Amino acid sequence: MSDPREGTTVTHRRYIPYSHAHYAGDLVDGAYVLGLFGDAATELCIRTDGDEGLFASYTDVQFRAPVKAGDVLETSAVLTRAGTRSRAMEFEARVVCRGRPDKGESAAEVLPEPIVAVTATGTVVVAAPGG
Repeated sequence: MSDPREGTTVTHRRYIPYSHAHYAGDLVDGAYVLGLFGDAATELCIRTDGDEGLFASYTDVQFRAPVKAGDVLETSAVLTRAGTRSRAMEFEARVVCRGRPDKGESAAEVLPEPIVAVTATGTVVVAAPGG
C-alpha cells in the first residue's frame, strides 16, 4: 500500500549571480546545485511531514550539463518513498534561462527547451512523530 504523500513535488527557481562563478567560463561548482536540492528537500519535508528533515545521503548524483553564472535554474524534488522516518526523493535541476554575454553585457534568453543539468536521488530523515 503506497503512502498518499508519495509523488508530492516541490519546484524552486533561482537566478545564479555571476558572483557564484567558481571556474573558468563562468561555471558554477556542483556543490551549489546540491545545496539547491537540499532547499527543495527541506520544503518537501515541511509540506509532507511538518518537519525540516535532515539530509542523510545521496544515492546517485549525475552532472549532465554545465551550470553557469547567469543561468536561471529550476530544481525539483519528488517524494518517491515514505518510510517510518526516511523519505526517498528524486531531484532534477534544469537550466531554463541562460545569460548571453556574447550578445551584450546583460543579455539573456529563455531556452526553447530546458537543459537537464543535474539529477540525483537521496534520502532525508524526519523527526519521529511528536518528537
